[in-house]
Amino acid sequence: MNHFQSKLLVFLKGLGMGAADIVPGVSGGTIAFITGIYENLLDSINSVDRKALQYLFSFKLKAFYDHVNGTFLFPLLFGIGLSISTLARLAHYMLENHPIMLWSFFFGLVLISAFSVFQKAEERNIKSVIAGIIGTVVAYVITEASPATTPDNYLFIFLSGAIAICAMILPGISGSFILLILGKYQFIMGAIKDFNIVVILVFGAGCILGLLSFARIVSWLLKKYGAITIAFLAGFMLGSLNKIWPWKQTTSFRINRKGESVPFIQENIMPQHYMEKTGNDPHIFLAILFFALGILIVVSLEKFARYKSEKGRYG
Repeated sequence: MNHFQSKLLVFLKGLGMGAADIVPGVSGGTIAFITGIYENLLDSINSVDRKALQYLFSFKLKAFYDHVNGTFLFPLLFGIGLSISTLARLAHYMLENHPIMLWSFFFGLVLISAFSVFQKAEERNIKSVIAGIIGTVVAYVITEASPATTPDNYLFIFLSGAIAICAMILPGISGSFILLILGKYQFIMGAIKDFNIVVILVFGAGCILGLLSFARIVSWLLKKYGAITIAFLAGFMLGSLNKIWPWKQTTSFRINRKGESVPFIQENIMPQHYMEKTGNDPHIFLAILFFALGILIVVSLEKFARYKSEKGRYG
C-alpha cells in the first residue's frame, strides 16, 4: 500500500468514527477498535506532550507533524470532522424517522465487534473472562443510570468535559450519553448555541485534560495487562448494547434547545410488545436486515485486514 492509499484508508476510518460519534449511544472508539487503529490512536494522542507543544509554539511545524504522527492523526481527524459535519443531517433523519433500523444496524455492529475484540486477546483464560464480565456489568450500570441534577459551576463543567471525552477512547458508550447522565448535555449544547465562550473554554479544557490523561492510562493498561484490558473493553462493548437496543418506550421527555419535546428517559421493550405499548410498527424484518448488515460490515473489515496482512507478509 503506497503513502496516498495509506492516508486514504485512515481518512475513511475517520469517516466511520465520526459517523458513529454523531449517534447518541455509539462511540467512535468502537470503530477505531474494529478497524485496527485503536492503539495507534492512543499512541498519537499520547505524543501530544511538552515537546510537541514546544515545536508548535516555536513554529517548527514539520517537527510537530512528525512528533505527533501527523501522517496518521491528521487524515483521521479530517475524516472525523468531515463526517460529523456532513452526516449529521442523515443521522438526525434516521433517528427521527427510522430509529429501529439505525439502532439495529449499530446493535449488530457492536455485538459482533465485542466478540471480535475479545478474540484479539492473546490469552483467553479465567482472568480475561472475569475482566470481560466486569466490563459488561460496568457498562450496563452506566447505561441504566438516570440523568442527574448537577451544579452549573465551572469546576463541574470542567469535570464533565474530562469524563465525557473518555468515551471517545472507550469503545461502547458515547460522550453525549455521559453528558446526559451527568445532567449537562442540554447545558453544554445551549452554551455552544449561545457561544458562551467561558463555558466552552472551561469544558474544552476539561476535554483536553481528560483525553491526554486517560489515553495514557489505557495505553499503559494495554501494554502491561493486554489480554485483561482487551477483555474488559470487549465486555464494556457488550454492556453498552443495553443503550442501543432498537425497541424502546419513552417514559420521560425533555425540551431541547429548539424548544422541541424530545425523548429523555427510555426503557427497552421486546419487539412483540412494541406495537401494543407504542402504537408503532416494530419493523422486525427490516431490523433483522440492518442487524445483519452491521455484522456483515465488521466481518468484511476483519477479512480485508487479514488479507492485507497476509499480502504484506508474503509480498
